[in-house]
Amino acid sequence: MTIFIGGAWPYANGSLHLGHIAALLPGDILARHYRQKGEKVLYVSGSDCNGTPISIRANQENTTTEAIANRYHKEFTESFSKLGFTYDLYTRTDAEHHHKSVQEIFLKLLENGYLYKKRIEQAYCETDQQFLSDRFVEGLCPNCGAKARGDQCDHCSAILDPLDLLEKRCKICGNQPTIKETEHFYFSLSHFQKRLEALVEEAEQENRWRGNAIALTSRYLKDGVPDRAATRDLLNGVDVPIPGFDGKKIYVWIEAVAGYLTASKEWAKQHNEKIEDFWNKETTSYYIHGKDNIPFHSIIWPSILLGTNNPALPTHIISNEYLTLEKRKISTSQNWAVWVPDMLERYDADSIRYFLTINAPENRDTDFSWREFIYSHNSELLGAYGNFVNRTLKFIEKSYASTSPLGKIDSETKVKVEVLYKEVGCLLREGQFKKPLEQIFEFVRYANKYFDELKPWIQIKEDKPSCDKTMANCVYIIANLAQLLNPFLPFSSEKIKVMLGLEELKWEEIEILSFPLREIKPLFERIDVGRIEEELERLTKEAL
Repeated sequence: MTIFIGGAWPYANGSLHLGHIAALLPGDILARHYRQKGEKVLYVSGSDCNGTPISIRANQENTTTEAIANRYHKEFTESFSKLGFTYDLYTRTDAEHHHKSVQEIFLKLLENGYLYKKRIEQAYCETDQQFLSDRFVEGLCPNCGAKARGDQCDHCSAILDPLDLLEKRCKICGNQPTIKETEHFYFSLSHFQKRLEALVEEAEQENRWRGNAIALTSRYLKDGVPDRAATRDLLNGVDVPIPGFDGKKIYVWIEAVAGYLTASKEWAKQHNEKIEDFWNKETTSYYIHGKDNIPFHSIIWPSILLGTNNPALPTHIISNEYLTLEKRKISTSQNWAVWVPDMLERYDADSIRYFLTINAPENRDTDFSWREFIYSHNSELLGAYGNFVNRTLKFIEKSYASTSPLGKIDSETKVKVEVLYKEVGCLLREGQFKKPLEQIFEFVRYANKYFDELKPWIQIKEDKPSCDKTMANCVYIIANLAQLLNPFLPFSSEKIKVMLGLEELKWEEIEILSFPLREIKPLFERIDVGRIEEELERLTKEAL
């Protein structure tokens, strides 16, 4: 079985915030789970370094697009690493390999008859003496009236043409743009209408796409998929490889989404693998992103694959709803956000991963609050999970000279563990993450109750064989929890792996025999609840 996992490519024009991580974290959970099962996994992503957002930031800071892209790509790479993301390749869209592969895709679409030239009208800023790419045009959405940028309305999710915006303004200078004629290539998206309808119908029947992806894509298809510009007058991006189109770039909505394939090709080249082994009709693929990216993954990317005769169509779309912050929409412009580099300086990566999974916006928007985050860490991670592991291993250290005793595993406990591997694995592969984590923590509470009811501190004095059995069961539970929780909480699982001397974390029941424990350390530290007010004060103080 071959598994491809593609995480959405964050724009390298500003720091990552918790909303980004909430949307992307399912990708790493899936990759870790499938690797534990022994499957062939390819998990890729990268920084989106082309297009308008970086140009806007460079203008604001009076620097180059390259300097902005370099700064944030480095920051993204460090943040993902600290959070435990296990990308096989995390690359960038301004890399030479990406430009070359995108041009090959463009030429293939042209060769297959899905690109055509068209003279169009485009917004032009007389003040800045340049054609304006879609995101450089701002105004009001013609559908809902909300503030929108030229390519998409975040309020109603409509895909827009900048010329349709009401009260148009140039994002650079604020003046009203004029309209000028220019020539561009257009992509015949309308050609794929029927095949896209069949793809969505199949995904809905087999419950492989999230409900929001089905609903939004169906809405677009009902209206009829229009052809879209495939090239644009952009300042930075992938050059159009056609004579007479000098200075024009391949539109970022084609170029960026193609990164899943270009990154896969680069990884295959680096590891002397065949790309066809990972991109074929039998491949199970997962695309991980926020709901604002749905049409790019459910309409545009499948059309590009169909147009280039690539059989590896998206099988699973994991499109999260939004994460709000203290009951307010996250806003980068107003600095109402918890920035990932800052948070990683102060909190355990597993605490962040736990909260964003147990509170995941899978089917509706959910909220991040500092109060809930800190209380959930102290009660669940430290109070339930960390406490069970620590008191079990400390008891063995004190009463058994750090060597776990032999004992028969209770049939009830054994059945619970076997069921967890089966049910948690099944839920993960279906694209559910919150529910399986809840099930594992129900078992953690069972484990604590087991310890409390059998009272090993009394058994050790009155009935040592029974105590041996109790401790053997507790160690068995801990070893299997380390494996079950590894996709979610890899850092604490690694600590247990070292303390128990486990060789490898797999997705199968682990039976423990007697062995010496290594240096025993707590999995988590308590967070002072006074930090809640400190964090709220910091958030409010730094907001614009």
